[in-house]
Amino acid sequence: MTDSSLVPEQQLVFSPGLAATIGLEEAILLQQLHGLLQHRPTTLREGFAWLEVERGFLLRLLPFWEAPQLHRILRSLVDKGVLLVGSPPIHSAERLLFALNEPATGSAGAGQRHSAPGTFSRAAAADSRADTPTQRRSAAPLPAHWAPSEDLLQLLALNHNIPRQFAIDQLEDFIYYWRERGETHHAWENKFRQHVTGAWRRHQQQEGEATRPADPEPLDRYWRPSEDAVEIMTRGGVDPDFIEEAIPEFVLYWRERGEPPATLNSKFIQHIRLQWARYNNVARGGDATPISNDWQPDRDVYDILRLSHIDEQFARNLIAEFIVYWRDSGQAHTSWNSKFLQHVKYHWARQHQVQQAGQQHDRQQPGSHSAGRTRDRSLADDLNDTSWAN
Repeated sequence: MTDSSLVPEQQLVFSPGLAATIGLEEAILLQQLHGLLQHRPTTLREGFAWLEVERGFLLRLLPFWEAPQLHRILRSLVDKGVLLVGSPPIHSAERLLFALNEPATGSAGAGQRHSAPGTFSRAAAADSRADTPTQRRSAAPLPAHWAPSEDLLQLLALNHNIPRQFAIDQLEDFIYYWRERGETHHAWENKFRQHVTGAWRRHQQQEGEATRPADPEPLDRYWRPSEDAVEIMTRGGVDPDFIEEAIPEFVLYWRERGEPPATLNSKFIQHIRLQWARYNNVARGGDATPISNDWQPDRDVYDILRLSHIDEQFARNLIAEFIVYWRDSGQAHTSWNSKFLQHVKYHWARQHQVQQAGQQHDRQQPGSHSAGRTRDRSLADDLNDTSWAN
């Protein structure tokens, strides 16, 4: 007889109560497997009815699932203690060997046969040895010297990538916990599998947190670049004095932002390289000449100061003082731009030091004295201080 639309495909039936208990997918698969046990010859082994079925047949029976999904649902049924599996994972094996986790009865299948030793896979045989029919029929407390089967350890490694030694290390806690509770269960191997997989997930989570980059340390005004960072910059031809002068500006910028980067040294190297390149470009000059009355710094000077996070208006306010000083000195230089850069940076740093000194003074108790206060310096000292011009 040819195929005809008058013959509908087999319908899938599942129990709503079972689906609410173990999950919809699990209920569908479990009832299909149960139907196979009812209509195919099974093999009785240690009180359980075992059946071997082809993977291709299951995928044709349940066409809306692929092998990885089928494997996931099978593992869920095993973890819930509903199903026993004695074969490798279904996504890599051609056949599935399974049994319901309940003692077999005389009407469990269309026909039953007793198997000789060695007929089943090692996992099925070990699972039967670990939990005898008597143990499964009546719950029992955990023995003091209980140990998982070797095949369970292999299945943990195969299905969950859990190292054998890790699983063994959990045994002591597992026995102590259940002996203290005094509870009884039918399948201690299933309980141990759940215990180990839970411990493995926590272990992996802790490892992930340990490798997470730590929060950057707060940046204080005493920060200095590492020796490796300084060596990298000096080997690149940067003047050590130039590096030293740039540190306070760099620290001030990141302290004001309040969020120092996790890679301070890398940021500092990048900052110095940009400044050094622009500085050398500005500092190139020809013959030495005196400064003119209408001298103005090049646009590149303000760009460099911006890289140092120095306010442009602050620099412009210093131009007149700068011209007067050098006109009176009568000296000639090849680059007035570089001299002006030094002048501005010096006064910017001095202003920052004065602000810090004022804050420290405000925090002192009445009547106390600080040797670092600005007012302890005479006006003559401030007027005659020309260290910025050296």
